[in-house]
Amino acid sequence: MGVADEDESDKMRERLLRLERENRYLRRDSDDKKVLEEVFDRSTMLAVEELIARKDIRELRGVMSAGKEARVYLGEDRAGRAVAVKIYLTSASDFRKRMGYIAGDRRFGKLPAGSRETIYLWTRKEFKNLQLAQRAGIRVPAPFAFLKNILVMEYIGNPPEPAPTFSEAEVGEEEYTWTLRTIRALWNDAGLVHADLSEFNVFRAEGGPVLFDMGSAVLSSHPQAQEFLKRDVYNMVRFFRKRGIGGKEVDEWMKVILS
Repeated sequence: MGVADEDESDKMRERLLRLERENRYLRRDSDDKKVLEEVFDRSTMLAVEELIARKDIRELRGVMSAGKEARVYLGEDRAGRAVAVKIYLTSASDFRKRMGYIAGDRRFGKLPAGSRETIYLWTRKEFKNLQLAQRAGIRVPAPFAFLKNILVMEYIGNPPEPAPTFSEAEVGEEEYTWTLRTIRALWNDAGLVHADLSEFNVFRAEGGPVLFDMGSAVLSSHPQAQEFLKRDVYNMVRFFRKRGIGGKEVDEWMKVILS
C-alpha cells in the first residue's frame, strides 16, 4: 500500500469516526477512537476498500447496531440502495468459544488455528447459512457478498432505522405460528438449526418476520443439532408464553418439527 492509499484509508477512518459520533443508534461502551480502531484495523480497512473496488458496496454511512462480536453498518450499494454491512471484530475474544458451532460441520474441513482465521470462517459460514435458508424459501436477509470479516446483505427496515425485533415490537398468534413453522422449515427444508434463536434475532418487518444472525446455525447433521434445536424451541416458547401467547409445550413442538 502506497502513501496515497494510506492517506485515503486515514480519510475514510476519520469519516467513519465522524459518522459514529453523529449516529444515534450507537451504544457506547468506550471512547470513539478506541472503538474505531477495534473495528477498522488495517486488514478490515483493506477489505472495505476491496469491496468498494469490486462494487459490492459504494460506501458506509453509519453504525446501526453494536455488539461485543460485531457491528452492523448502514451501507449503500452501487445502485444507491441501502444494504447492511456486518463487520465482525477481529479483536473479539469470544470466537474460540464458538468452535463447537464449526466443529462437526462437514462444509468446513480442518478447523482454523488462529482467532482471525476463525472469524473469517465464521463470516463465510453465516453467508452460506443465509444462502441455504433463502433457497429453502425462508425469509432471511438476502446475502450479497462477503470478504474476510465483512458480510454484505439486504437491509431490513426503512433507512436509517432498522426494523424492530420481536423483543421491541407487539407480537401475536400470527408471529408465534410463523416462528415455530419457520424453525420446522429451517430443519426440514434447509437442513439447518439456527442454534442461537431468541426474540432478539427476528425482525418484525413489513411483509412479515425475518430471521437473522445466522452465524451460529449448524447443519441438521451436526452432532449437537437436536440439542440446539430444542434450545431454540424452548427460547421462543418461553418468549411467547411471557406475552400470553401459545399453547404447545417444548416437547410437543419437537415432535411436530421432527416428524
